[in-house]
Amino acid sequence: MQHSAGFLKVVDEARARVREVTVEELRERMRTNPGLVLVDVREDMEWAAGRGAGAVHLGKGVLERDIEARFPDASAEIVMYCGGGYRSILTCEVAQRMGYRNVSSLVGGYKGLVASGWEIVR
Repeated sequence: MQHSAGFLKVVDEARARVREVTVEELRERMRTNPGLVLVDVREDMEWAAGRGAGAVHLGKGVLERDIEARFPDASAEIVMYCGGGYRSILTCEVAQRMGYRNVSSLVGGYKGLVASGWEIVR
C-alpha cells in the first residue's frame, strides 16, 4: 500500500515514543506471559477477512472509546497490530496517552503474522 507523506510523518513521529516487537518476540512474550493480549486494530471488514489466532478485535476507530472497558488494567501487556504496522503505532501512542504502560506495536502487522506462518482464523 502506498501511504501519504503526511501519514508517514505522523507515524514516524509516534514511532519514537512506541515500543515495537517482532513476531518472534511476540511468540516469546506469549510463552512467558499467558495474560498478554493480542489486539487487532484493523477495520471490521479486515478482521472478518482473516485474523491472527488468539487476537481480539478493537478497531482503531473505537479504540479510545472502548479500551478502558475492554482492558481496565492499564498495566496489562497488550500488543496491537494492524495491516502492516503503521496504524498500530498510532493506537499504541493513544493508549499510552490514556495511561496504558505496557503496550507494543507488532512490526509488520497482519502481513508479518501471515508471512511468519502464524495461524490465521477466517
